[in-house]
Amino acid sequence: MAASEAASVSVPRHVAIIMDGNGRWAAARGRPRAFGHRAGVEAVRRTVRAAGELGITHLTLFGFSTENWRRPAEEIDALFDLLRRFVDADLDRLESEGVRVRIIGRRDNLSPDLRAIVERAEARTASNEDFTLTIAFNYGSRDEIVRAARALAERVRQGEIAPEDIDAERFACHLDTVGLPDPDLVIRTSGERRTSNFLLWQSAYAEFVFLDVFWPDFSREHLEGALAEFAGRERRYGGVKLHGTA
Repeated sequence: MAASEAASVSVPRHVAIIMDGNGRWAAARGRPRAFGHRAGVEAVRRTVRAAGELGITHLTLFGFSTENWRRPAEEIDALFDLLRRFVDADLDRLESEGVRVRIIGRRDNLSPDLRAIVERAEARTASNEDFTLTIAFNYGSRDEIVRAARALAERVRQGEIAPEDIDAERFACHLDTVGLPDPDLVIRTSGERRTSNFLLWQSAYAEFVFLDVFWPDFSREHLEGALAEFAGRERRYGGVKLHGTA
């Protein structure tokens, strides 16, 4: 997926999006929540295409959280079915366009067919380097951090490393996102102003943009607006800007 020649140097390398508002979008139209999720998949397709054209190289989308298991069974089944359909319908195109697909989140409690779909999408696109699409599915950041801590604790117990060997870099290597750059920009749709257990470790220095648009209506123009807001911000990573310096 080639980046636009007009892409600005201020375009973030990695954008993460909390896709929120499918259910409310559907309810406003008198339709079931599953209808909103189907419309949300079309917004995913638009956003993946626009992100690549705008010069973004990594896009992470929050598709299904570990807390979403509390939703009605029929809605969960519909969400899982959409993942199946998305992979079946889009994998050939994504592969041919140089998109690498990664799925982060727990897999131990997914059905065998869903695990097979996830593994197939990752295996077929593993060698692509133009653009990385990461889908957070059955993902929760606290769960991810706990799993990383357990993995490190087991390595200490086995005598592979000492406790003092554990630092931020080694910890990050045990997260689901190992190998991915931290997000520069996190966008949330639907007007909500919270992170909802999404990339808590990785977004420590990310910029946040909250948009009053439901995810099914999210467009290239909304993405461009978020990028323009990002470009106008000053990122200091905990430092200060001295007077008279660039």
